[in-house]
Amino acid sequence: MSRVQVPLLTLEGEAPDLRKRRSGASSCPELAKPRLSADGHCRPLSLIVTAGQRADCTQFIPVLEKIRVPRSGTGRPRKKPDSVAADKAYSNGPCREYLRHRGIRHTIPEKTDSQAARLRKGSRRGRPPGFDEKRYKKRNTVERAINRLKQHRAVATRYDKRHYVYLGTATAAALTIWLRA
Repeated sequence: MSRVQVPLLTLEGEAPDLRKRRSGASSCPELAKPRLSADGHCRPLSLIVTAGQRADCTQFIPVLEKIRVPRSGTGRPRKKPDSVAADKAYSNGPCREYLRHRGIRHTIPEKTDSQAARLRKGSRRGRPPGFDEKRYKKRNTVERAINRLKQHRAVATRYDKRHYVYLGTATAAALTIWLRA
């Protein structure tokens, strides 16, 4: 009887390299990175774990799609934030287009190379994206939420061998943040 190996799906949707499955080998690299969105009180709203070398902008839409805020009483949970403040890593066309399509106000600074390209076009250069400095100052809530997650040793050290175990550890840390709030 022959064995058929079915490739497993990782969190990224790619088949893992089965040759690295020997004992002691880690399929959750040391550079596994939690990606999250947070509310104004530094509490995580959505959380995913990706490989550390993944670009931030590619994970923007999956993180926003996972937001679910329950309503008091009955009704479907809220899926759309009031506004989004992000850094220059998310200042690209697809991210801005996604936010415009969903009707979410956003404050994302324009990259200098994008600004220079827009100015080079002359009279056809287009309108610069809006930028609210007061709202952008609140962007550090996500950084503080990540620091609160990393107060848990297992999240900060990333010793777990599998992505799903690390995701469970980070989720448990996020739950304790919510319970303490």
